[in-house]
Amino acid sequence: MAEIVYPPVVLAAKTLFRVMDYRVDVQGGEHIPKIGGAVIACNHVSYLDFIFAGFGAQPAKRLVRFMAKQQIFHNKIAGPLMRGMHHISVDRSAGQASYREAVEKLRAGEVVGVFPEATISQSFTVKDIKSGAVRMAAEAGVPVVPMALWGTQRLWTKGRPKDLKQRHIPILIRAGEPFTVGPDDDQEALTLDLRARMTELFDRVQKDYPDSPSGESDSWWLPAHLGGTAPTPEEAAELDKRKPE
Repeated sequence: MAEIVYPPVVLAAKTLFRVMDYRVDVQGGEHIPKIGGAVIACNHVSYLDFIFAGFGAQPAKRLVRFMAKQQIFHNKIAGPLMRGMHHISVDRSAGQASYREAVEKLRAGEVVGVFPEATISQSFTVKDIKSGAVRMAAEAGVPVVPMALWGTQRLWTKGRPKDLKQRHIPILIRAGEPFTVGPDDDQEALTLDLRARMTELFDRVQKDYPDSPSGESDSWWLPAHLGGTAPTPEEAAELDKRKPE
């Protein structure tokens, strides 16, 4: 397919990273196939995650087609960009059409990006995940690449005012080893395995993060189990019930 919009957007993003001096650290890019279809399954802590998860595929020179809620496609500014980059609109009340589109893209050799938690994790831990990533990989006959990122929540996350003027923010991106899913494999078990892989990567990326909160008022972006004041997973689940994304 013609790539008129995506390359300039990538260039603009890289320019912004330099201007804002984001300390973007990508590791594991060699795990993303240079050719052929693949599903990238990434954790979700920020409204900006698709930008940085896509950046994580740049070492492999791949453009990722992300599955994103249809409301973004209705935005006057974001909508034309999302369509121009051939991302996949998801209607959560009728998701089969977007699922079929993702499988078709995978079979055509595209990389499809998925946030299996479906919504942003306010606890900054990996929530329970949906089975879609594993199911589409099995149907298309492509590998799943787990990914974790950390630091993006400091810029713009659910329940907090966005702060896009911050500079020098470290943003860590880690891609893990791919695994294959056969059509006869236990997809429920492999979904649990994917969550375990994502959690392992996420724990590692949090451990490697070079910054710490500057004080108690700044500790909101750190999960409770690491001494931060983010909601616990149980508290976050209650918040999600009150105000779903």
